[in-house]
Amino acid sequence: MTTALLVIDLQEAMRDTRDAGNPWANPGAVEAAAQVLAGFRATGLAVVHVHHHGLDPADEFHPDNPFSAAMPEVAPRPGEAVVIKHGSSGFIGTGLEALLREAGHDRLVVVGGEANMCVESTTRMVGNLGFQTLVVADALVNFGRLARDGREISTEAVLDMTLSNLRSFARIVESGEVMAMVSPA
Repeated sequence: MTTALLVIDLQEAMRDTRDAGNPWANPGAVEAAAQVLAGFRATGLAVVHVHHHGLDPADEFHPDNPFSAAMPEVAPRPGEAVVIKHGSSGFIGTGLEALLREAGHDRLVVVGGEANMCVESTTRMVGNLGFQTLVVADALVNFGRLARDGREISTEAVLDMTLSNLRSFARIVESGEVMAMVSPA
């Protein structure tokens, strides 16, 4: 079984939204993702970065906007694959599935953001495509949401529901478990 890490949308727009007063359920999510990334790099396991590029020039994720840049803690290094997407799933309109299959990856570890958007969309596809998948709960960025009736749904409640939904498609783990898995014996 070969394993690859998917780092989804950890771009400066996420940090900017947080800094504008929208907290994350996991304040240490980027640090946890960086730790997992370092573990994969140290053991020579594959890393694939999935970045969102908005099509609207006013979008913070538009490639001309400085906020579309990867967060430095988890930025791609030369030789690491970068897949650009324009929607929520890393598989729609991209070559991600072919890249993973050609490299022989059958297990994926997922970190990134937003948990209830792009991570969830991508992870559901990963599960439907037959990959074994682990989602690293403490390495996910997400925000609160407004319900249809205007009630605020907390970041923690959004993350809990997202992880509950994803249990049908992936095993939910913490970064420490992944680090134990990728650490040299």
